Amino acid sequence: MVYAMDTLGYAKRRRDAGIPQQQANAHAEATRDFVMAELVTKSDLQTAVQLLEAKIDAQTLRLTVRLGGLLAAGIALLAALQKLA
Repeated sequence: MVYAMDTLGYAKRRRDAGIPQQQANAHAEATRDFVMAELVTKSDLQTAVQLLEAKIDAQTLRLTVRLGGLLAAGIALLAALQKLA
């Protein structure tokens, strides 16, 4: 999502505060070009959270499978040792 910035209103407010018009206009345009481009939207954050949740779910599945494999191997080893004894 792209946000529009009211550069005219921003520059006017700066002029009203005593900033020369040329500087106020330049500052408004620079703010629009550099600051507004870096804003993160709510949908950006939701997408990032969904990606992280998917990665966490995949990692949880991998760890569960590994733990299950280790548990099965341990039980098999104990059964083999009990049979030998």
